[in-house]
Order: sequence, then C-alpha cells, then structure tokens
Amino acid sequence: MTKDKMSIVVLGAGESGFGAAYLAKKQGLDVFVSDRGEIKPHYKNLLIENGIEFEENTHSEGKILSADWVVKSPGIPKKAEIIGKIKNRNIKISSEIEFAAEFTDAKIIAITGSNGKTTTTSLIYHILKNDKLSVGLGGNIGTSFARQVADEDFEYYVLEVSSFQLDDIQHFRPYISLLLNLSPDHLDQYNYNYEEYALAKFRIAENQENDNYFIYNKDDEMSRQILEKIEIRAKKIPFSLKENLKEGGYLSGNEIRVKLDDDFQMPVSELSLSGSHNVANSLAASIAGKILKISNESIRNSLMTFQAVEHRLEFVTEIGGVKFINDSKATNVNAAYYALESMRQPTVWIMGGVDKGNDYSELDDLVKKKVKAIICLGIDNQKITEHFKNKVEMMYSTANMADCVKLSKQIATDGDAVLLSPCCASFDLFENYEDRGKQFKNEVLK
Repeated sequence: MTKDKMSIVVLGAGESGFGAAYLAKKQGLDVFVSDRGEIKPHYKNLLIENGIEFEENTHSEGKILSADWVVKSPGIPKKAEIIGKIKNRNIKISSEIEFAAEFTDAKIIAITGSNGKTTTTSLIYHILKNDKLSVGLGGNIGTSFARQVADEDFEYYVLEVSSFQLDDIQHFRPYISLLLNLSPDHLDQYNYNYEEYALAKFRIAENQENDNYFIYNKDDEMSRQILEKIEIRAKKIPFSLKENLKEGGYLSGNEIRVKLDDDFQMPVSELSLSGSHNVANSLAASIAGKILKISNESIRNSLMTFQAVEHRLEFVTEIGGVKFINDSKATNVNAAYYALESMRQPTVWIMGGVDKGNDYSELDDLVKKKVKAIICLGIDNQKITEHFKNKVEMMYSTANMADCVKLSKQIATDGDAVLLSPCCASFDLFENYEDRGKQFKNEVLK
C-alpha cells in the first residue's frame, strides 16, 4: 500500500502526537487522533485549526484497530491494553520519530542515554547552529520532530531520544548516534531487567550502516558488556574520562582531546559546563562536531558560550548565604548521584516522587559526606525514609512544594545549598519534571 492511501491513527495528543498528526495531514494522509485522557486546550485548538479529526477521554477500538499505521506517543506504556490489541492485529506501530524520519532526507544526529541527554543534545545543536548550519532541535526537546519536518526544510536534526521512542522504531537510521551512559532507569517498563532496558537504548544504532557513526562511553560497564554481544555496523567512536584513546575523545590531565582525522583539544577550565559528567558530555558533543567537519575554533567557541539547560543543576538564587539549585530533571539515581557529587557545600537535599525501582544504596557514601538533611517530596515517601533514616541527621516528609521550600529555608544556614534533585519521576504531585522545577523556582523566588 502506498503512503498516500494509508489511514493513520495517532495515540496521544501532546507535542509529539499533535506533531505526527499535523505531518500526516500535510502529507495528505487520512489521520485520526485518539487520546484516552483530556487533551490540553492548546493542542485541542491546534487540531481544530488544522482540521484534524480527534477524540478524547476514550479510545474507539474499532477506529484504532482498522488503521494501517498507528503512531504511539512515548508516554503510553508498552503494556497498555490497546497496544497489545494493535500488535495482535499486526498493525504497524511506530514512534513519532520513526514516522517523521520517513518524510525527510535530512541528516539526523540522535542522542540517548540515562543521563545528560538534554544537555548534550542542546550542546550539539548549539555547535551546529553556531557554525551557521541549517539545523533543527527536537525529539524530547521543544517542538516535535514531526512538526518541524512538516514546516521546515533543515539539513540536520539533532534529536534527544528516549528508550520509549526507540521501542517503536523499525527503520529509524541516524547519521550519527550517541549513547552517553547507562544506569538503571524506567525498569518498571522493562520487567525490572536492567539489560532489557540497556538493549532498548542500543536500538538507536540497530539500523545504522558502515557509513554512519556510533559514539559511546568506553567507561560505561553495561555499554561494554552489550557491545560484546551485539553487532553494530556503524563506525564506533568511544569517549573516556579514564584512559587515553588512539581514536575518539578523552580527558588528558586538564584538557579534553578528540583524535579523529585531525585533533581537537581544549582546557577543561574553559568549558562553560562544570562537573565531570559535563566533561563527558562535552567530549561526546565535540566528537559529533568533528565528524561533521566543524572547525576546532568553532567547536571551542561553542563549548565556551553554551548556557546550561533549565532544570539541570540550574542555579536559581542565593538567599541569606544559601544557594538554591534546581535539578528537577534528575529523575533517576544516577542523575542524582552526579548532582550530589558536584555539591561543594553542606546540602539540604529535596528528593522523592514516583519510585521506578530505584536502588538508593549507590548514594549512601555521598549522602554521608555531603547531605545535612533530606526533605522528601512525594505522596509515598516510605521507601526513601526507610533507606536513609540512619544516614542523615535530619529527615522530613512533605507533600507539596510550598511546604517543602519553606522547610528547606528553615533548615539551611549561611554557606549551605538547597538542592532539588528528586531521583524519582514527578507524576504523583506534578504534571512533569518541568512543572516540578518551575514550582520550586517560584516558591524560592517568593
């Protein structure tokens, strides 16, 4: 069946769902949007304005199961009943990135990993944009990839890609793929099996050929294990903070170095981002820049001028000698580890939310060294309080941001920091991590 004769059903009407439906409509395809929840007014208005048929608060199974192609929003769990029924009918099911990639010849740089995705994606976009390349930024950031493919004609797209998006790809083939790191996350969606989750991330490279590039973290133990088991056809380029490499990117003393066709080096002190995890992110981004033949001078300038991403170790303000830091995007143990590791003063740590099968023991040493108090922010804080009760002097539970921030201000004294780095998903009390971070900033600035 040709594409123009296909009927498309899009499940979910958020940014990626609307984007996929909008692209389908612009391509002249028969498209219908179904959202089991209520559609936000902004997206409902866009659907109406563009003449896209939709439903909300229900899934009309007859309509969905008669589709030729279902585009699934990443927020819909793989185990949802409707997904099982679609698969039983052998209906093609894709993520929005897979769908959009069918309608563009642009070169795609796709970034995944457990931590640092948003920062590294934004940094690579900054490097390309700074070099005057025609480039779009999408995936899990900003305007959806599909919506940009519908309206723009970029030569490059830099996409942040989650494991949930990669679960639903068939032909998605980036020119450059990056896998930054792996740590247990979203295990509730992967049968509490770390390797299953890791293999989902590695799908970013499964359709790549030998004229493509796969950038990976040589220090990451799980990545090394998986690379011994699977075949990757793309040219593999590693980066490391621990060893000098003949080819790839590495930390040498106080410099980052990239060795490819020609060499790039730069003092760590000149990077705009601080912390060892950001040295790794900068190395990965520099390798991508060198593959794309961007000059050393241009890459160096971009790494010096890049501004940190909102909700990722974002300095909010200082009140009475206490620094308030918003790291709401830290939704897993590994991300919180990086945040605590980077703290240089006694820390009041705000954490909690929806636990995704977290093992908090990795944080024990850092908590003993750096944390003077833990404030839990969530509906169910029992697992956290049980784990940390003997590891900190002070421990509190709160169930809303206003109380949480007020309490943090009472506990913290001159020279301390208050760090929101939740280690958990946000959906018990907030719409998403952005909502959580914005509420934190608003309460602090009050």
